[in-house]
Amino acid sequence: MSFDKDALSVAITKHGRVARVVVAEAQGSVPREVGASMLVWQTADGFAQSGTIGGGTLEYEAAKHAFSAPRLQRLPLGPAMGQCCGGAVTLLTEVFESASDIPEDIFARGPGDMPFAVKKALAEARAQGLLKPKLHGDWMVEPITRATRPLWVWGAGHVGRAIVATLAPLPDLAITWVDTAANRFPETLPKSVSQLVADKPERLMPYAPPEAEHLILTYSHALDLELCHRALSHGFAFAGLIGSRTKWARFRSRLRDLGHTDAQIDCICCPIGQPDLGKHPQAIAVGVAAQVISGRKITESYGERTG
Repeated sequence: MSFDKDALSVAITKHGRVARVVVAEAQGSVPREVGASMLVWQTADGFAQSGTIGGGTLEYEAAKHAFSAPRLQRLPLGPAMGQCCGGAVTLLTEVFESASDIPEDIFARGPGDMPFAVKKALAEARAQGLLKPKLHGDWMVEPITRATRPLWVWGAGHVGRAIVATLAPLPDLAITWVDTAANRFPETLPKSVSQLVADKPERLMPYAPPEAEHLILTYSHALDLELCHRALSHGFAFAGLIGSRTKWARFRSRLRDLGHTDAQIDCICCPIGQPDLGKHPQAIAVGVAAQVISGRKITESYGERTG
């Protein structure tokens, strides 16, 4: 988990003062992990929020009192909240007027001078490029969210829309969404999504980073095949194709005719997602999202495997 500076900036622009509540520490069984956060703003009827620290009474009370709560508050979920989790959380609540003063890489803040433990954690994090959110006494340290995984989605039909809507909130994904006409996209795109319109989408494949992940799900089998062919020629971290096993068997034969070996063709995943969930666009999106979230851990780079 990390600090989403962009989400905070957008919320401040829309709503003015925004309170951010983050799980700073967790002991025992709790609804969410350290770093989970929500944004809260005041409305004419009370308050509204985005994000979640786990729901239930804990979240409701934290949101309700976000503008008056102490900065740090330790809450045993059973005795204080009547929740059956049995653990305890420490919540850090901060009110922001602007996100402009938050640094680009690591956000460390607290009362008084920065403790040595925090300075050491920052130095180690910058040297190793790895930092997890943690409370050091009264000082909270969090990495700033940066999208590090380029994901190219080819096709803005019903399934493409469902997949992008499901994946867009994930802060580590930088989504590039490609189709043949602007009117094929929704009127409003999530902030994390870049739209590309091209009469010949396959010509954009060379512009994708070699480490990009691809989801190919256009309206045209011919275009799907051409995108697979160009992806295999270009290299990728992951490539998934929507379709049946029959479609994939035909594609395999045609990709062989185009000069690709079986080992290369095997690097494309088809069908994508979890077919047993069904064919409804949202059901496909759920399966594909699960695959994308976990797939980076189990999928090697095609370029590394084949050279």
